[in-house]
Amino acid sequence: MTTGGLLRRFALSSGILRQNFPLQYTRRLATTTNPKPKPKIVDLSRELYHRSPAHPFHPPVILTPWDTHQEKKAGNTIFRSASYALSMSDHAGTHVDAPKHFGPGGKSIDEMPIEDFYTEAICLDLSHVELGAAITVAEMEDALAKAGQEIREGDTVLLYMAFNRRIPFDDPRWQHDFPGLNLESVHWLADKGCKIFGVEAISPAPEGKLNFQAHNACGERGITHIEGLNNLEAVVGKGRFTFVGFPLKIRGGSGGPMRAVALFEGGAA
Repeated sequence: MTTGGLLRRFALSSGILRQNFPLQYTRRLATTTNPKPKPKIVDLSRELYHRSPAHPFHPPVILTPWDTHQEKKAGNTIFRSASYALSMSDHAGTHVDAPKHFGPGGKSIDEMPIEDFYTEAICLDLSHVELGAAITVAEMEDALAKAGQEIREGDTVLLYMAFNRRIPFDDPRWQHDFPGLNLESVHWLADKGCKIFGVEAISPAPEGKLNFQAHNACGERGITHIEGLNNLEAVVGKGRFTFVGFPLKIRGGSGGPMRAVALFEGGAA
């Protein structure tokens, strides 16, 4: 222990601080002797860049230079800065769908409770599924059992299908050949109390009819999903953790790009 730490411990034990210092300072000094370890942060977000892959239904990501360190002058002071103009869908990159996306009358992204995006979470291993496959309830139950976990009310459930490892972003198949949930599996998650589930692909279910059904079911059941997650292999099989993914506060938005992360208390994952 440092000299400062020893002095603080002596002062606290002897009552000197309690007698001579305001309570808030006493508490502050006491907590510095045993600081709480910072959680380990695991980034689960996709990178955004010019023409980064997007759903075919949505406009592309356009990133162009605006300020390029050209000289600006005020008096004798010179300043140079850089900035970019960004044009994209509210469903670009790693993002969450708002209920408004599923039909008229649904809440927009700025109306969703911010608490929904700071939750306990688990990640299920479904990396064995074939490309384009529809995951059944039996497969979901098996993955949950193998994880040794349970889905609790309000949980975020991330689904690792190893899609990003099998098909890179710049491969045209990335927009079409993804696996996902069948309709019954979406209802299974809702029945378990999951409010938000997340996938690596641009849709929660295989392309076409099943994808439309999954979106409709989310709207009917009052749940939603995150699309475009990345790096799920870093959290699968690691037990429970805290999921944080606050979407941009877009007025009237049908979705919200987010920086999604997993937090592991104690610094271990």
